[in-house]
Amino acid sequence: MINKANKNEIRQKRHRRVREYVNGTASRPRLSVYRSTTHIYAQLIDDEKQVTLCSSSTVAKDLDVKGMTKVEAAEAVGKNVAEKAKALGIEKAVFDRGGYLYIGRVKALAEGARSGGLTI
Repeated sequence: MINKANKNEIRQKRHRRVREYVNGTASRPRLSVYRSTTHIYAQLIDDEKQVTLCSSSTVAKDLDVKGMTKVEAAEAVGKNVAEKAKALGIEKAVFDRGGYLYIGRVKALAEGARSGGLTI
């Protein structure tokens, strides 16, 4: 059985491997995802300037996710980050799943960002 520390180390190793070829620019920033057991976080990052352009999460004050399931909340976070990106004039992004499998909450966040108008 794999314990949680080893599981997270494996995910971080996979994430470092993927990050070798997934980079964000000012015109097409990287949509980075972090998933904890209870919350999900997303941010648009310009890797050239090493700056976060906008972010959203289930703990953000401007987003109310009470009464939603984790998957529904992840989709709402995706839509929220897409709205913030459109306000900044960003229409395209590169999706960085953070070493997580593209299922469940990670997939819901990506689909929420797409439905919010962000091209991934």
